[in-house]
Amino acid sequence: MSTRTLITGGLVITAAEEVHADVLIEDGRIAALAAAGTQEWRADRVLDATGKYVIPGGVDAHTHMEFPFGGTASSDTFETGTRAAAWGGTTTIIDFAVQSVGRSLREGLDAYYAKAAGTCAIDYGFHMIVSDVNESTLKEMDGLVGEGVTSFKLFTAYPGVFYSDDGQILRAMQKAATNGSLIMMHAENGIAIDVLVQQALARGETDPRYHGEVRRAILEAEATHRVIQLARVAEAPLYVVHVSAEEALAELAAARDKGLPVFGETCPQYLFLSTDNLAEPDFEGAKYVCSTPLRPREHQAALWRGLRTNDLQVVSTDHCPFCFTGQKELGRGDFSKIPNGMPGVENRMDLLHQAVVEGHITRRRWIEIACAAPARMFGMYGKKGTIAPGADADVVIYDPAAEQVMSASTHHMNVDYSAYEGKRTTGRVETVLSRGELVIDQREFTGRAGHGSYVTRGTTQYPG
Repeated sequence: MSTRTLITGGLVITAAEEVHADVLIEDGRIAALAAAGTQEWRADRVLDATGKYVIPGGVDAHTHMEFPFGGTASSDTFETGTRAAAWGGTTTIIDFAVQSVGRSLREGLDAYYAKAAGTCAIDYGFHMIVSDVNESTLKEMDGLVGEGVTSFKLFTAYPGVFYSDDGQILRAMQKAATNGSLIMMHAENGIAIDVLVQQALARGETDPRYHGEVRRAILEAEATHRVIQLARVAEAPLYVVHVSAEEALAELAAARDKGLPVFGETCPQYLFLSTDNLAEPDFEGAKYVCSTPLRPREHQAALWRGLRTNDLQVVSTDHCPFCFTGQKELGRGDFSKIPNGMPGVENRMDLLHQAVVEGHITRRRWIEIACAAPARMFGMYGKKGTIAPGADADVVIYDPAAEQVMSASTHHMNVDYSAYEGKRTTGRVETVLSRGELVIDQREFTGRAGHGSYVTRGTTQYPG
């Protein structure tokens, strides 16, 4: 049976335009838009968005559900994490499947297919973490591109776990240059950081704040510079994840000024939090341990500027939650044993709207960095990231005037603290549709595990 939904009276905001329009949805897709009140469309369901924004569902291109790290695993499952994402106005996530050293990409990807199958409330895709670059895995990359896994993440950090040396990174980039995939880099000098970690611990510097002190901004900048040069040698595009430091951003900006296909993301924690949080007493700082780490507050102005100038293209969350009780506490007495990661998939769209309220970015730029650019970057645009005929009907009715206070007592992520506890923001998700199906209806969850489907991604469409 064909079902039709009509959204009336709202201000439709995309990366390209703002227009008062009615939106007709049919069979899970956007069927048509028309200037408000000019069409007499019949529909099975009418949603009144008067006084509200009608925006594309958010695309969070960097999440870690059920992610093994440091002897534990992130606390959100694909079921709880995608439900929380929906509450926050995000309708597509791209998570990371993990290759274990000595194992194939195929085995790692299949394990993640199994984790996500039948459990997600919203649509999902996968990047592939490549932990072991060799002849076999390089061949496998071609096959994965064919099934919609078109991006591969490597690390200059975490020696002995995810780390790749410069030769391995170069070979992966050369492969990406031939098959159209995009290499994503976690850029920190992990070899040097490990030395600084051991020296700090030997001095008795064990509190969470030292996590930020040993992971120096200059070591993020050095690794960013190095992977940019490797990408130049390989003639491959490059996407640097979770950029946190002004010095690293400067390396990206310099490369882009040369016309190189180098891209970067940052995350809300780097825009709104700082080393002040890492230094909170009584081990509370452990809640804010992530890598790259939080930086001193003065880095924030540079990151906002980078988002305005398009030296940074995407804001993702790097959502990787660990409960304070029982997980973060593994690092009491040794900051290097605190699981690295923070919750945020539910907060991103609201925090970025708060940035609109505060004048850091425009409304259209909000949609660009949270919806359109990640969809383009990772081969989903036209289907995701916009409101246009033919696109999936991933649509959020957003109340720009509603006020809220972020808190662990009200969020839906499966974690026992909020990184933004007590933060007051203006703007709130009211209703969410995923492929035309109501997932959040007037602040009530009406979705279901298993609605979300796997997105077969194309190669990058950015720029364009």
